[in-house]
Amino acid sequence: MSASAPNQAERSSAVTEMPDELRADVRLLGGLLGQVIAEHGGDDLLADVERLRKAVIAARRGEISVDEITSMVAGWPVSRAVKIARAFTCYFHLANLAEEHFRIRTLRVRDTGEEPLPESLAQAVQELGGERVAELVGDLRLHPVLTAHPTEARRRAVVTAIQRISAQLAAYNSPERGAAERAETRRRLLEEIDLLWRTAQLRHTKLDPLDEVRTAMAAFDETLFRMVPQVYRTMDAALGEGSGTREPLARPFIRYGSWIGGDRDGNPNVTARVTRDAVLIQAEHVLIALENATSRIGRTLTVTAEYTPASPELRAALTQAEHDHPELVSEMATRSPREPHRQWLLFVAARIAATRQRGLDLAYRSPEEFLADLRLAQDSLAAAGARRQAYGELQHLIWQAETFGFHLAELEVRQHSQVHAAALAEIAEGETSERTEEVLATIRTIGWIQERFGVTACSRYVVSFTRSAADIAAVYDLAAHALGERAPVLDVVPLFESGADLAAAPAVLSGMLEIPGIQARLAASGRRLEVMLGYSDSAKELGPAAATLKLYEAQEALAAWAAEHDVRLTLFHGRGGALGRGGGPANRAVLAQAPGSVGGRFKVTEQGEVIFARYGHEAIARRHLEQVTSAVLLASTPTVEARTAQAAGRFRTLAEQVASASEKAYRSLTEAPGFPEWFSLVSPLEEIGSLRLGSRPARRGLGAPKSLDDLRAIPWVFAWAQTRVNLPGWYGLGSGLAAVASETGMEELRAAYREWPLFAALLDNAEMSLAKTDRDIASRYLALGGRDDFLEQVLTEYDLTRRLVLEVTGHTRLLENRRVLSRAVQLRDPYVDALSHLQLRALSRLRADDLPDEERDRLSTLLLLSVNGVAAGLQNTG
Repeated sequence: MSASAPNQAERSSAVTEMPDELRADVRLLGGLLGQVIAEHGGDDLLADVERLRKAVIAARRGEISVDEITSMVAGWPVSRAVKIARAFTCYFHLANLAEEHFRIRTLRVRDTGEEPLPESLAQAVQELGGERVAELVGDLRLHPVLTAHPTEARRRAVVTAIQRISAQLAAYNSPERGAAERAETRRRLLEEIDLLWRTAQLRHTKLDPLDEVRTAMAAFDETLFRMVPQVYRTMDAALGEGSGTREPLARPFIRYGSWIGGDRDGNPNVTARVTRDAVLIQAEHVLIALENATSRIGRTLTVTAEYTPASPELRAALTQAEHDHPELVSEMATRSPREPHRQWLLFVAARIAATRQRGLDLAYRSPEEFLADLRLAQDSLAAAGARRQAYGELQHLIWQAETFGFHLAELEVRQHSQVHAAALAEIAEGETSERTEEVLATIRTIGWIQERFGVTACSRYVVSFTRSAADIAAVYDLAAHALGERAPVLDVVPLFESGADLAAAPAVLSGMLEIPGIQARLAASGRRLEVMLGYSDSAKELGPAAATLKLYEAQEALAAWAAEHDVRLTLFHGRGGALGRGGGPANRAVLAQAPGSVGGRFKVTEQGEVIFARYGHEAIARRHLEQVTSAVLLASTPTVEARTAQAAGRFRTLAEQVASASEKAYRSLTEAPGFPEWFSLVSPLEEIGSLRLGSRPARRGLGAPKSLDDLRAIPWVFAWAQTRVNLPGWYGLGSGLAAVASETGMEELRAAYREWPLFAALLDNAEMSLAKTDRDIASRYLALGGRDDFLEQVLTEYDLTRRLVLEVTGHTRLLENRRVLSRAVQLRDPYVDALSHLQLRALSRLRADDLPDEERDRLSTLLLLSVNGVAAGLQNTG
């Protein structure tokens, strides 16, 4: 029996029946794609696609050998292989879309109103009690930070094409549609799928930072602005009856941040000018959204003064407005006679438009002025008895203004500590380089942003690789050099990334308390301090198991330090989308945090493809935010904190054993002589940079990486995902579990899995990563490097990890208890296999030294298309 036989047996016995609705959508979209492929390339192209599809399914059943598929793929001209790769990539986009629609339908079916949905805000209120939640809501803060890390492999044109197909699919499935309407919608679906097929999957030009800003704005325009007040409304309804007819009990607890256009660590393309333009782009989008919402509400608020008289304060404000802007207000009064509330809100909309257009005589000076005018209308409506008008859509607009302000998201600046140290050294010597001048220009830009949009628009300055308090003091020193007494308000945030830096974090914070700039900010903010923890680099350095446990220890130590020094700490979690970079379900991650480290506040990065996965549709975005908020509320209660602390105390020795043995196993591979060069050969690492995924370089230096320190965490994880090994998500864990099992047996590990949320999350995430690993295909990639010792070492650890994860969890197969995810993986696996075979063909030939340039170019196109398709199939690639 081959080593892969257990995998085949497991898959054949674990086929999850696809729900009828999902199956219907997959067949509909797949059938239309097949029609488009045949129209474009002929029936023979469609036949080749079908041959490969059936072959990879048969291989998973053990009916044919993988060598037969290799021969089939090798027999096609490269131009034909490219078209087949395009077909499977388009299929993944459509399959992902069908799954998204099924998820939305499922959420709606489950939301019967009889019992709250699991992990919802309503369930959290039911579990904790309304009074306790009301206490927590006052200090509750959820702070997602959008980043431009290059893990979104899809072009924006492809994303928008998928969104148009999504709209047509929703219309097609609408029960209200008649036969003629369905026929027309099917035609439109075919038209849009044809357009997707004809759209280039690969970028021909590299993104610049402002392209990335505009891409992120699509999530705001299409989802975030409308969705956020819905989350508040859900909270308000859960806290008490009468939501929409009384003053809200819910407070706006969500704030968005962004690194897009502000993160210059390792990215020379992000300049002071880019940061300035990024804020202006954000402001343009949010001001348009506020103007449109205010105009819409104003136009519909046709309440007459006879039944809903204006308050004296509103009448006085209208009189003053007419005095200051007679033509504008007179025109509104003519169009809306005896409708003072409508007149007022249309006047407010005109002021927002002037704010966007910089019309100084009419523009608002701050969002607080805008909010005061909205509340003036709200108070007047409430006093007149129109409470539904006061606390309905108008309250949504107030929540939107409170959440987004005039800047949409706080732009955060990030730079490496060594850049600051070098800048101060140059300033002391009297000769400054272009890079140092850019550092000073960035600080001046922060000052300009604060003058224009307020301190909350841009005050956080994250210092990568913080090693000492001096790294934090350096930013304040540079601010003094840049602007002297006019230096901007800065909340300098240390970022701890390596294992050693995480261990030293409390000592660094103690040193920070001596910095005058920190002392001033603590006094002004009620002793609030923010610390960022880096998941990506710690996982790349230590391996997934050791990094997870080291991060937990750091959280414990920081929470204890904060209590000792009377500091209200916010931990900022720098998590990626992939499991090897701290990814996985965010709500479960919250519940796995160290006791005392949440405290009603959770700040986390939302990176790359995760942005559109979580915020591409209102229903999914709302569910995501409810799940995370619910977890933050639960994790902040004494009961949950005590339970977690007890489990952590009981299993601390076990955790230390797992961490030590897993790290040793991980380092024995990644620090072995020749490993970086081998990794470059067995993966498409070198070629990934050609995908033009983002504006940031993939590595810190030039050329092939000489060590892992040269390589950024994102391409490290992305490249391993392409090889179907997914090594950063599980490697070393098996050795860690084996070390404990050999001493104490399996029962203590099983108890830790049952009782300690952190340990459960570690194993569940590893299980997910293992489920996306394919041993047969992975071994073919690993063989490309010509190092049988490395190949054997990786596969041996895989077999050990897989076996022990199943034994500890008690599962008979991977993802046994996660039916939805298991179905998603099984749906995609054969088609990812097809792309992997195409990629292996290209990769193995590209490793030859004697290729003509023309052939190398064609093979590179095939490779990059397959990389794009595998990324779509696996979804959380980076």
